[in-house]
Amino acid sequence: MRTPRSGDVLAITRQASVQFQIPFQFRVIRMLDLITYEGWIWLDGYQLNSAGDAIDRRSIFVQIHGLRWVGDTTPRPRNDRTGPYRRPESPSRRAS
Repeated sequence: MRTPRSGDVLAITRQASVQFQIPFQFRVIRMLDLITYEGWIWLDGYQLNSAGDAIDRRSIFVQIHGLRWVGDTTPRPRNDRTGPYRRPESPSRRAS
């Protein structure tokens, strides 16, 4: 079962817990290491507005199987990048 990691954006709905009648997006800071019921976790993070901006820091108690990931927040492997950035050569440094 997938568990949330720092930076993940989750859609928090009633499936995560009955207390969440109005769905919202949540950016995870960390999963808290607290003893809970099986299948439940505490998450620390930020509630996001529709533009994706953090509007409130919260700790929420949710069921893992009710979490829904929003978009792909997995970092790309280094070899998928086009290469290192190279500064353009300035006209004064070009060979005459």
